[in-house]
Amino acid sequence: MSLLSALSIIFGWMLHVSFSATNTHYVFPRRTFPYQSELRMFREEGIFNYSTMLMQEDLGVVLLGAREAIYALDINNISVRKTAVYWRVTEEKQRECTYKGKHAEVECRNYIRTLHRLNATTMYVCGTNAFSPTCDYMTFSNGQLRLKGKQEEGKGKCPFDPFQRYSSLMVGNDLYSATSINFLGSEPVVLRSSDLALRTEFKSSWLSEPNFVYMDFVDESVDSAEGDDDKVYLFFSENAMEYDFYSKVVVSRVARVCKGDMGGQRTLQRKWTSFLKAHLDCSLPEPSLPPIVQDVFLLKHKDWRKSVFYAVFTPQSGSSQASAVCAYSVSAIRDIFNEGKFKTPVAVETSHVKWVMYTGEVPVPRPGACINNLARKMGMNRSLDLPDKTLQFIRDRPLMDEAVRPLTGGPLLLKKGALLTRIVVDSVLALDGQRYAVMFIGTENGYIQKAVNYAGEMFIIEEVQLYENPAPITILRLSSSKGQLYAGSAFGAIQMPVSNCSRYDTCEDCILARDPYCAWDFSTQQCLSVYSLSPSSNPALQSLKEGDVSQCPTPEPVAAVDFPLVPENNIQLPCQLHSNLAQVLWRFSDQTLHSNNKYYIYSGGLLILSATKSDAGLYTCDSVEQINDKTYNRTVAVYRLQLSSGPGLEGSTTPGNEVTDSSNSIPSLNTAAPGPDQGGEDPLSPENQRDSGRVTRLEVAVALLSLLCLSLMGVIFWIWSRGHWECTKFAKSSSANEAKRHSAEYMHIQNRTSEIKLLGPESGRPCSANNNHSAVDFKGNGEHHFTPMANISSLDGLGYINDESEI
Repeated sequence: MSLLSALSIIFGWMLHVSFSATNTHYVFPRRTFPYQSELRMFREEGIFNYSTMLMQEDLGVVLLGAREAIYALDINNISVRKTAVYWRVTEEKQRECTYKGKHAEVECRNYIRTLHRLNATTMYVCGTNAFSPTCDYMTFSNGQLRLKGKQEEGKGKCPFDPFQRYSSLMVGNDLYSATSINFLGSEPVVLRSSDLALRTEFKSSWLSEPNFVYMDFVDESVDSAEGDDDKVYLFFSENAMEYDFYSKVVVSRVARVCKGDMGGQRTLQRKWTSFLKAHLDCSLPEPSLPPIVQDVFLLKHKDWRKSVFYAVFTPQSGSSQASAVCAYSVSAIRDIFNEGKFKTPVAVETSHVKWVMYTGEVPVPRPGACINNLARKMGMNRSLDLPDKTLQFIRDRPLMDEAVRPLTGGPLLLKKGALLTRIVVDSVLALDGQRYAVMFIGTENGYIQKAVNYAGEMFIIEEVQLYENPAPITILRLSSSKGQLYAGSAFGAIQMPVSNCSRYDTCEDCILARDPYCAWDFSTQQCLSVYSLSPSSNPALQSLKEGDVSQCPTPEPVAAVDFPLVPENNIQLPCQLHSNLAQVLWRFSDQTLHSNNKYYIYSGGLLILSATKSDAGLYTCDSVEQINDKTYNRTVAVYRLQLSSGPGLEGSTTPGNEVTDSSNSIPSLNTAAPGPDQGGEDPLSPENQRDSGRVTRLEVAVALLSLLCLSLMGVIFWIWSRGHWECTKFAKSSSANEAKRHSAEYMHIQNRTSEIKLLGPESGRPCSANNNHSAVDFKGNGEHHFTPMANISSLDGLGYINDESEI
């Protein structure tokens, strides 16, 4: 074996390892579906920020709040607008806003941020109104939306800043809101607007520059043995007070208040007596600062103790591209608030406050607790009856010592790439009689990822591109009864079904998708929604945990495609896999092929280098997918290479195949648009293998070029070692900057970015070679550059046969 052949095998193996290495902590979508124009979309020219939604299923509409507009859209097809109302700022308000330093056409407009149902036909709506929050009542009757014109002060109910995160919730006729109560955004408040309004203290120990995310209601009074009260839970992030760092550290929190809270009699008048908060833990595998909660969804159960909060977390630093989903039991959060230890501030020698676990005596009734049977036995039927000792304790110590741990001990889902932004969860009853929590997660580049946990195995069924141009999903709503998902962004609202079982043509595709919504119907020979199956019809097949396709009908054999073999040419046989998680297996006359100096196997197919007569025969491409402990092989493509019978074949084609002659130049390499997750990741990892755009000919050129790079590096190294002493003397007589520029022979294989570089010193300098260099760089950004190496005659004559027509 020649030295070049041996080096090619070693280098090819190194490339394969770097391409295929994946972190087992992270989950990748099994299928990727690009943007489909048939998705139902709504937008109006000149209107932006479609970021507020209210589902009105009984009225058959989705109310959509945007900048200076509110729409009533058909819930079955949101591209159909039933009616709209426009709420624009007055010129005077806009002028006042600009005087305060805000942009007239951006911030000084009316962004609809609050939209809640009061009764069957009346809604409560608030807008930023040019940094002057205002609320009004709105009705929907006789197919028309109308603002009543009963405008109210919106401070504390709606944010001043249209781009500030906030949350609100309507419980009965009481509005719970978490926002800032002043123009500068420096006075955060958790407020209940009712006949007896309550708010938080303006103390950093209560709220320290918070970023509010989500709020929901849990009726804990139902079947409560302790006679407990209902709760409102709030999720947010804020500057940590318990960490002793030189700089501020942001942490995620969950807080709660009692529905029946009336404030204190003397201490904490008109303030919450039940406000408690705890650290929300969701640790990422890499060492990092605590991740930040971005969105939360409460999957409610008939028994509130079994209800679960699902939360999306993203990293604090921009250096990480890892997102996580953690799940928290309502019971676990409740136990920490009801039974956990408190933190307390203590003074230390450095004249600052340190927070430690409180070990002293806790007053009775317990600080922060709702009025329950124990308090009633003590003659306290309202929070107004609580003793000052209890109220003073909770005023100074609202933070719990123990963190809330995830239900599964750690993150339920870990994902690299585009950061996750929003989440909703559906409970699906499968054919096995079990209910599965199916998560729909929005991303910052406009994709929806559908994921489910099967007995501890996290599985992303698919990802769907909602927007043609990348746009962060800013709101996500689910209608389980309609089986529809609704997403909003700055540029429009999109509706998509929770499942599209018709995407799976065969029984194997349907079963291996492991989608709780889908099952294979033997009577119709189709993949159908489980909700559309008739109980009286023939049994349907579904295998969610195992992905067992043994009961599927035997598929028809794949027909062989005839492919001409032209001696001395390079032949490219394409093979597109049906799953991002599948591996490719090539066989030639029942012998398994491996990448070597003869064959190069890559994600898009097989390259046969310098074909000879002995390469004629049958080539089979199999898709190999691992599900738990089972391996599934499916034949995807079969080619029959036949020796060309006469001259002049080069440049001719057979049906579905193309023969090209590139004997005098390196072929032009084209790739499809990248997938949704970018940012320097491995383009061959399962996450970045897209059905519509796999890296094909670029990989071939990289493999060939790498062999030449490696050989050239050896020559350069030999020349460099011969002239090292002379170079050293020259370097001593040069400036530091010049020396830096002349020291650069290297070859760098960067794992997970597939970046290959071979650079030489500049020509015309002592002890240097010429300035020829080659760089192949593909980082998942969709731009692939190929710079031919000058003076390398061995690249000439690189011919290949390609299945994709370029004629």
